[in-house]
Amino acid sequence: MQMAKIAVLDDAMINMIAAGEVIERPGSVVKELLENSIDAGASSVAVEVEEGGRDLIRVIDDGAGMDSGDLALAFEPHATSKIRTDADLAAIHTMGFRGEALASIAAVARVSATSRTADSISGCRVEIDCGRTVAVRPCAAAVGTTIEVRNLFYKLPARRKFLRSANTEMSHISEHFTRIALAQDGLELALSHNGRQTCHLLSGQGIRERVAVLFGEGLAEDLIETSRAERGIQIRAFLAKPAAARAGSSYQYVFLNGRFIRDKFILHAVKEAYRGLMEPNRFPVVFLFVRIPPEDFDINVHPTKVEVRFDNANLVHSEVLSALRDKLLSANLDVGGSFPADRDIAFDSLRPADSPQEAARKQRVQQAMEDFFDKPAPSRRQNAFEFQPSDSNTRAMPRPRPQIEDFPSFETPAVQSAGAVKNFLQVHNSYILMQSEDGFVVIDQHALHERILYEQMCRRLREGSLPSQRLLMPHAFEVTRAQLGVFESRRQLFENLGMELDLFGPGTLALRAFPALLDQVDPVEFTREMLDKLADEAAETDAERLLHELLDMAACKAAIKAGQPLSDDEIAQLLKDKDIVQRTSRCPHGRPTTIAFSLKELEKQFKRTGF
Repeated sequence: MQMAKIAVLDDAMINMIAAGEVIERPGSVVKELLENSIDAGASSVAVEVEEGGRDLIRVIDDGAGMDSGDLALAFEPHATSKIRTDADLAAIHTMGFRGEALASIAAVARVSATSRTADSISGCRVEIDCGRTVAVRPCAAAVGTTIEVRNLFYKLPARRKFLRSANTEMSHISEHFTRIALAQDGLELALSHNGRQTCHLLSGQGIRERVAVLFGEGLAEDLIETSRAERGIQIRAFLAKPAAARAGSSYQYVFLNGRFIRDKFILHAVKEAYRGLMEPNRFPVVFLFVRIPPEDFDINVHPTKVEVRFDNANLVHSEVLSALRDKLLSANLDVGGSFPADRDIAFDSLRPADSPQEAARKQRVQQAMEDFFDKPAPSRRQNAFEFQPSDSNTRAMPRPRPQIEDFPSFETPAVQSAGAVKNFLQVHNSYILMQSEDGFVVIDQHALHERILYEQMCRRLREGSLPSQRLLMPHAFEVTRAQLGVFESRRQLFENLGMELDLFGPGTLALRAFPALLDQVDPVEFTREMLDKLADEAAETDAERLLHELLDMAACKAAIKAGQPLSDDEIAQLLKDKDIVQRTSRCPHGRPTTIAFSLKELEKQFKRTGF
């Protein structure tokens, strides 16, 4: 007789398979048990781990505890004290609610749970071995609950063999511990591995203090705090400066009503808030706490409850972006400079001789310093920061570079008075050294001017379009079909950028006017690059981001170059504009424009500390 091809699995096998949706590794167990302790009202929780959670995970809390009846049901599938009806799913205030966590854990490991309520004189204990339960029995116990999970996946060798080393699994446990610790700053938490305590967080510590323990004091001290409550959304954020950005997104912690989540809308808002303040391939460090009425989002999307679905995702995105962006724009994001590690060299003769290149460099610096202190600075060329409009509609080449004075909202710079003491120095025709209140700063002249031009163009675009000047003769050039198609679909963008461009013949465009700010840029070369960029990215980049990328490109090409000598008046104007224009700590591409060195560090290097 032929056996049936389809068979109904037994309950043990069903539970083991279902457990895989919730319990991926030891870290998943720690997460679920910690969340249960929080829901039980615990004020203190200790997590003890052996061999990365492979051998043992023990979670001890001082929460409400359970009596024998509740303890007997706690490990049944979909048994929960947190919801009763479907209406409860629309207003979830607890960390867990599905009732699948304990059942899933007990299906794939040896589990014991000991618990006692405050009004009971004794506790109770239950043991489960991969779904097979031993009857609940009384025992001595402290108020609260202790759960031990031993030999995870020991009856599922296919799953157990995919567990990583103890250190790797412990790193995942630490990550879940960190997420809970940041979200629940009123909870005392302790974590130990193989009998050694690795972290202890006291109740009542603020977020900054917890960041200091978990990530280091340096990061915690530099965090910028902001908060906002508008349109039913409460936002509190601790933002690291762009200089602390990382190569990955693992340092972006987002919490919704006390629960760690990963949401593409919020993470996109975070990225947009830092746009132009750091390099595009870097990720900011952010600790973001959002509170929204439970009925305005759905947490019941995935068994791990890390994903959510918002009723109005665009509103959440705009509120987060606005809160973070406003704070970053008003903050001082200058990079703090650091000196080499302190070294005490007893004998100069032990140092190797300078290479010929290094000796030449030091000689150039020494000569520049002597020129700075002993000689008046020569006027090397016409002030590049003057704009002289022409009465003609033609474009004479070359012209002085138009700068910030071209726009009426900025004040005309005062000319440096004769005999005035200057507090800056140009080094290698690329960097400007300037004295500050508590030390000195080093400024990248190209990066700073690039940011000034970028902000200038953004402001004019908000008012309408960039100022342009007509070319003396039309500049005709051939284009590809793709470039021609981009031009046809983006005519308004070219007009907004101050470019008059039209068809001149089959496969040919003619450039008749060009942005006044880009007078030192080759018009045809820039237009070709712009068309290429539009053709490459138009299909996959939103219009606003594409526009800003074009402005980045324009500002880079028009800005003062590294290696370009500047007169004192030009440097003075550049420094004046730095104080007027927003976000001058970073160039549009996210590189720092300014690095600050403190006098305290300088004195330390010269062994003046204590004198």
